[in-house]
This record gives sequence, structure tokens and C-alpha cells, in this order.
Amino acid sequence: MRQRIVTGIDIGTAAIRVVVVSHNKNEPTKILATVFGESRGLRHGYVVNFDEAVESIRAAIDATENKIKLRIDRAFLGIGGISLSSATCDASIAISKSDGEVSEQDIKRVLELCESNFKHNPNNRVVHTIPLQFKLDGKKILGKPLGMHGSLLDVKTLFVTCLDQHLETLVKAVEAAHVRVEDVAASPVAASIVTLTKHQRVVGCALANVGAESLTLSVFEENLPISVHVFPLGSNDITNDIALGLKIPLDEAEDMKLHRESTVSSRKKLDEIIVARLSDMFELIDVQLKKIGRSGLLPAGIVFTGGGAQLEMIEQLAKSSLKLPAKVASIVHPRDFGSDNSEKQQIQIKDSTWAVAYGLCILGLATEKDDAMHVKLLQQTKNSFVSWIQKFLP
Repeated sequence: MRQRIVTGIDIGTAAIRVVVVSHNKNEPTKILATVFGESRGLRHGYVVNFDEAVESIRAAIDATENKIKLRIDRAFLGIGGISLSSATCDASIAISKSDGEVSEQDIKRVLELCESNFKHNPNNRVVHTIPLQFKLDGKKILGKPLGMHGSLLDVKTLFVTCLDQHLETLVKAVEAAHVRVEDVAASPVAASIVTLTKHQRVVGCALANVGAESLTLSVFEENLPISVHVFPLGSNDITNDIALGLKIPLDEAEDMKLHRESTVSSRKKLDEIIVARLSDMFELIDVQLKKIGRSGLLPAGIVFTGGGAQLEMIEQLAKSSLKLPAKVASIVHPRDFGSDNSEKQQIQIKDSTWAVAYGLCILGLATEKDDAMHVKLLQQTKNSFVSWIQKFLP
């Protein structure tokens, strides 16, 4: 049986993470390599120095190829950064058949109308188009209304967008490093596949990625993302605050942030600095949750990923600030890809900082099985995430 090799690349402001997996039809997924590399040439997720970015990407790819003794010529890429955002749009059509039966053509027409109704910044690219809710004659429908009968079909759709130039430059940087980008996915969507269970996504859950220079908040309900928002601050801001507050070098501040090893007097000051900045982040999160009517109303709470999620006090402070259950994410292995054998893996993914790259691999495997979720780079497609979410999440 031919072995499938899939690579996921997560390019952040501070780090590049590469995960490579292999999969045979009747065997569980095997993680071949996890590689960490320093990221250069990016700010807030944007490429600001193209040559430096290409160099750092190539270095990470070289290290990966040395590990697996294979050449990586293609990969799936995560897109994040402060330009990532989402918005919803509605559309309505009359059912075409005389007997009122809803056809695939009707569903296609209403989605196309919704996309044409969606007014967004002309400098932005639609990355994902996700139907959230269908209605038939004003009544909500669970799932797709195919084969049902009525006269009026409505749809509410979530559009995830990013700055077109940002996407194109990031893709060009990867391809300049001699790796063809097969496809892209919004980083929080990829991460959610391996950090949230289906139950969490159904009942209502927020996923917060605390990156070096950005904080990405994604909210899920009924097994689908309903909101994506990025704030231009991250764990580097905490490091900077510690350096200024304690008058110490940045490398010492970073170490103190992660390990909180200090004298009793400076420990109190350190905790005050960390709490103050985390409180700022949680205030922004709560404002966004209020905007979408979910403040204090997510039964599965909030789950933290990213390098900043490693802060010791983040869970407790989030619980008190947001009035929600809170936890740091652990990796959830999708059920169709060998979760029962995850303990037997020679290489294991130990923390959620690898979630985007690993999630991209799972998406890549799903894409080969089911083109319904495919996100084309050079053309906008009508994507329903329902099928692959139901198929691959535990």
C-alpha cells in the first residue's frame, strides 16, 4: 500500500514548526518528525523581510529533511497574523422545483448569492466559506436541507478572511524555500482539529492562541467556528513588561516569565506584571465575546494554546476574569488517525504549541480523502467544514 506523506508548516513571528506524518490506509498515522526553528523576518505574522523569512523557512525544512531522510517538496501552510478576521452574511432564495424539494443546485445557488452579498475589504482574501445555519421557510434546519420541501431557503455563512498581500507573500516565501504550498488553512481552524473535542465544539468553546505578538480568539458552536478575531498583542508584551518593570535584559525576562524563578521580593513584582498584562488580554477577549453574545455562556469554556499558554497562572486567572471553565490545551488525536496507538508513537507531540502544524497534517490527509473541504489558494471555493469536522474529530 502506497504511503502518504503530509507536511504541515506553522510560521509564527518567533518560531517555525514543521510536522510530518505518514499514513497507510489500514494503519494509524505515524508522526515522522517534529522540527522547531527560529523564525526571522516576520512581525505580527506579517513578512517584513522576505529574504530572512525564506532563510529561516529553508533552515527548518533542511532540518526536517535530515530527520526523515526524505525530500519535502510540498506542504500545507497555516495562515494567521493580525489581518485574520471573520464576518457573517445572509442570503435567501426561492426553491426552484415546482414541488418545493430542495436540490443541491438550490444549496449551491444560495451559497453563491451569500458570497456575492458579502462585502469585504478589497485587499482581503476569503480563506474559508463556512455555512453556519440553513433555514427553510424561516425554520432552522439541522445540517443540510437537501431533499426537504419548502418555498424559501435561507443561509447564514461565516467568511474567514486575511490580507491578500500577506497570504501571497507568505506563500511566495515558502515556495522560494523550494516547497510547493498545496493548500492553506486559517491557523485557528487547523489548531482546533487537534486541541478541541467534538463535544467541546458542539456545546460551545473558545480557543485562544497566545502567540509571540498576537492573540487569536476563535469561538465554536454546533461543531463549527462562529467567530475568529486577532488582537495585536502577545506573550512578547509580557516579556517586555517584565524587562522594564524589573530592569533586566530581555533574555532574563523571558526566562523569568516562563519559570517564575526569582527571589521573594521580585517574585511578587513579577506576578503583578504578568497578572496585569494577562488581565488586559482577558478584557479584550471578554469584549469580543460580548460582541457575539457569548460572554460567560460557553459551557466548554476557553482553551489556551501557543507559547504564551505555558504561563503557570493563565488557567486560574482566566477562570476568575472570564467566568468560564479554562484549561491549557492538550493534543487530541483524531479518531480516524490512530489515536488508540498514540502511546506507541516513537515521536510524540507533547504540547499544544505544535497544534497548528499537526492540525494542518490532519487536514492534508482529510483533503486527500474528501475534496469538499479543500481550500484553493488561487481561487475561492465554497467550503463546508461540516463533513470533515464530523468525520475526523473524536
